[in-house]
Amino acid sequence: MKKFEHFKSNLRVLALAEKENLSNEFIIGGIIDKFFIQFELGWKVLKELLSYEGQSISASGSPKMILKTAFTIYDFIDEDIWLGMLKSRNDMTHIYDALAARRLVDMILKQYIPEFQKMEKGIELFYKDEIDNM
Repeated sequence: MKKFEHFKSNLRVLALAEKENLSNEFIIGGIIDKFFIQFELGWKVLKELLSYEGQSISASGSPKMILKTAFTIYDFIDEDIWLGMLKSRNDMTHIYDALAARRLVDMILKQYIPEFQKMEKGIELFYKDEIDNM
C-alpha cells in the first residue's frame, strides 16, 4: 500500500526530531509541519484499511469519523491520543507564539511519535501477509 509506505518513510524522518536543536524556531516549525503530514498520512492509511475491510465510512468519512471507526476495529490505536492529534492538527493554524509551538512539539515527541510507531507495528502485525498485496 503506497500510503503506508509514505507513512513509514515520513515517520522515519519525524522520529529524528528529538535529536534536533529544539531551541531553533525554524526546527520547531519543521517538526510541526512534519507532524501535520504524518497525521494526514495516518488517517488516510486508516481510511484505506477501512475500505479494505468493507467499511462504508471509508468512502466519504471525515478524519474524525475515520478515526472513530478505526478505534472499533484496531486495538493498536489509542482513541484519546488520536483525537488529541486531530485537535492539535486543527489548532495548528492558530499557533502564533513560540511557547505554544514548543508545547506542541513536546506533545509530538512524547505522545504522537510513539503512537505513530505503535500504529506502524500494529498494521504490520495485523496485515502481515496482506500488506504488500493491498
